[in-house]
Amino acid sequence: MSMSVATNAQSRSIQNYRQAHSNLLANQTNVNKQLSVEETSRYARDLYGDVEPEHDIYTEGWESGVVNPYKNADIPATKTLNIKTSVMPIKWNVVNSHYGYRPRFGRTHKGVDLKANVGDTVYAVYDGKVRLTKFERGGYGFYVIVRHENGLETVYGHLSRFLVKPDQYVKAGTPIALSGNTGRSTGPHLHFETRFMGYAINPEAIFDFEGRHTHGDLYTFNKSSYQSDSRGGYAQRSSKRSYGYSSKRSTSYSGKGGKKASASAGKSRGGKKRRR
Repeated sequence: MSMSVATNAQSRSIQNYRQAHSNLLANQTNVNKQLSVEETSRYARDLYGDVEPEHDIYTEGWESGVVNPYKNADIPATKTLNIKTSVMPIKWNVVNSHYGYRPRFGRTHKGVDLKANVGDTVYAVYDGKVRLTKFERGGYGFYVIVRHENGLETVYGHLSRFLVKPDQYVKAGTPIALSGNTGRSTGPHLHFETRFMGYAINPEAIFDFEGRHTHGDLYTFNKSSYQSDSRGGYAQRSSKRSYGYSSKRSTSYSGKGGKKASASAGKSRGGKKRRR
């Protein structure tokens, strides 16, 4: 008896399903008349979210073998970069030579020269992958370029020894080289550059080398503040320090030497999580 009841229940369930399916088929009309492109897009957004394929930052110009592989790239007018999780490139806090135009040489110094002795350890400032380890007799000497996950590339020049190889992934704080006095150099130091798609950003706009932290959590690159130079690169128009960082504290700087004039500390001290 129980088996008969179960069989009848199963039969009714199947009949109900078939009837419901038949009703759905009977009520269908032309789908093209009901669904617009906008509705389809809205459905896709609701289902998957606004997700685009992740861009592989380790492809563009990767095999170029040059300092600026972005000469033919489409550079955005502005770009906000995450700069907070960093490590200083070397143990010293002293900037011996600042970013800016050098009338004596008729060119722009596109980075800063940091105090260093021959053989001091040089560190990757952010997570990323080594793009170049190379020698340039008339300029950088032995140098390393690391492309970082935040969109920056950093250049470390006048080195005495490499501690990494191209295509090697490094974390912030990984030893990548030993400082030296190679290339166009009048004494031991570390030449350090921060670049976004070939545009040389003033490192002191991102890093407070004396305080050994970044100025904030974010830095805004602005293409309109740059001009091309005789060597085919791009540097900021004025030799005055140009800062585009953003944080929860306000800081003002003098135009000379990038030295701090005054600072009002707020609740957040972005980028001060890691020090060396």
